[in-house]
Amino acid sequence: MIGLEDRQCLSQEIGVAHAAGARLHLACETAGIDVRTLQRWKAHAGLTAGDGRPQAVRPTPGHALSGAERAELVRVANEPRFAAVPPARIVPMLADDGVYLASESTFSRVLRDEGQAAHRGRAKKPRAVRPPTTHIATAPKQVWCWDMTYLPASVIGMWFHLYLILDLYSRKIVGWEVHATDDSVHAAHLVRRTALAEGIATMTTKPVLHGDNGSTLKATTVLAMLYWLGVKPSYSRPRVSDDNAYAESLFRTAKYRPEFPAKGFTDLDAARAWAAEFVRWYNDEHRHSGIRYVTPGQRHCGEDHAILAARHALYLQARERNPARWSGLTRDWSPIGPVTLNPEPDSVVAAHSKPEDGQPMAA
Repeated sequence: MIGLEDRQCLSQEIGVAHAAGARLHLACETAGIDVRTLQRWKAHAGLTAGDGRPQAVRPTPGHALSGAERAELVRVANEPRFAAVPPARIVPMLADDGVYLASESTFSRVLRDEGQAAHRGRAKKPRAVRPPTTHIATAPKQVWCWDMTYLPASVIGMWFHLYLILDLYSRKIVGWEVHATDDSVHAAHLVRRTALAEGIATMTTKPVLHGDNGSTLKATTVLAMLYWLGVKPSYSRPRVSDDNAYAESLFRTAKYRPEFPAKGFTDLDAARAWAAEFVRWYNDEHRHSGIRYVTPGQRHCGEDHAILAARHALYLQARERNPARWSGLTRDWSPIGPVTLNPEPDSVVAAHSKPEDGQPMAA
């Protein structure tokens, strides 16, 4: 709705432009109105009296509720049996008694007009809640993921249990153990040993330990250990089906290694020896695709920036030697920034990001 002063100003400016030679429809389009709108203003005193819709007299519809009917609705809604009942339930209850006064929307509208639209009942009224956010790691030792998987034994029906703790930011395996049984005591011991190895006690902000809803990881023994260490537990990613994707992906990498025994491990020592070798290879030799093909150990120690900068310089030199072989930019070797446990909008990630040292290395 355009006010009277704005109408007069627009009409004057359009008239000046039209007198100077501009086409009327183009001048109106530039002003943001239609030609027919300007014609209607001029024909119906729209430039002197303004918009008449707010002051228009609208007759009451013939099917509107009378004063007595509105009073009856309010009286029924305030009866003791309906005092804590919303209109959506009042109308069906009245229908069961063979009474129809009005629809649910009419009940709500009348109660709102009478100032009785507050939430009825003792329960808190529903409120809009934004979707839960997830954890974002901008450096090592901020978010850990852990899980347990089964390692088959050579004896059918027998399993060993591999516990792993993964740093979300660097993808480094910071803690692991293999046991013959699945017990919360083993999980609690692993968390304590990992916290000591990573120096968590000296940190002001403790890491978040994320896992699935497995009974072992949510046992009272584990929760007590996490509370004692100051580590915050986290379970199940919101809004997605795979609740612990990073740990599950790591287990897939482990079980598809060539040295993983197809017929199972002969004993517990063999399982532990394989796990130790896998962790060494994964942390120190495996070029992880999610972190620009540096090893998790290099990213955990902060060496990935120098390695990626050297790769970027090498690619620039290669393009200078043979520019005809490059149709555009070189490969992006810029370091990976914050890592989110759950897919998040760029604005949410940027709010947790810290400015990187130096300029982007994309060329």
